[in-house]
Amino acid sequence: MAEQKKIAFLVAEEGIEQVELTDPWAHVEKAGGVPRLLAPKLGTVQGFNHLTPADTFPVDVDYADASPSDYDGAVIPGGVANADFLRMDEHAVRFVQAMVEAGKPIASICHGPWLLVEADVVRGKTLTSWPSLKTDIRNAGAEWEDSEVCVSDANGWTLVTSRKPDDLPDFNREALKAFGLE
Repeated sequence: MAEQKKIAFLVAEEGIEQVELTDPWAHVEKAGGVPRLLAPKLGTVQGFNHLTPADTFPVDVDYADASPSDYDGAVIPGGVANADFLRMDEHAVRFVQAMVEAGKPIASICHGPWLLVEADVVRGKTLTSWPSLKTDIRNAGAEWEDSEVCVSDANGWTLVTSRKPDDLPDFNREALKAFGLE
C-alpha cells in the first residue's frame, strides 16, 4: 500500500539545498508515503537557499542505525556542500550501495549524484545532474545528458535524476512513479 512506503531522504548536517529537500518531501507525503530524514547524527540539519542559511530540520535516523531494508526508496537532495559531505560519509555510501543491491529506486538531484559516484553504482546508467558533475559521472562509467529529468532502469534498479531546482516538477513526478506512489 502506498501509505506504508517509507522513503529515506539522505542529507549531511549542512549545505542541503532546502527546496530540493522540502519539495520532494511534500510530494511524497501528499502521495501517501512516509518520508524519513537520515543524516550522520541525530539532532537537526541546516538547509540553505543556495549559499544562505535557511531552515533547520529534525533528523529521524542516523546513518549508522539506518537499515536499508526499512525503506522502499531514497531521495538525495543537492547542495554542493551537502553532496560533498555525503560522499565522504562511509555510512551514507554503504546505505546507497545496499539500496542498489536490493534493487530499490533512488532519486537524486543537482549535486546529489556525487554520492552515487562515490558508491560506484552509476556504471552503465544514463543520468543528469548539475553540469559541473558531468565529468565525474562519465569517469564513473555512466552517460551524462543535459535534460530536466532522466530515468534509468539499467542494472536492475531505477535511478531518477534532475539538474536543478527548476526541474523539480519533472523530478517529483518521476520519483513518485519510481517509488510506486503515483
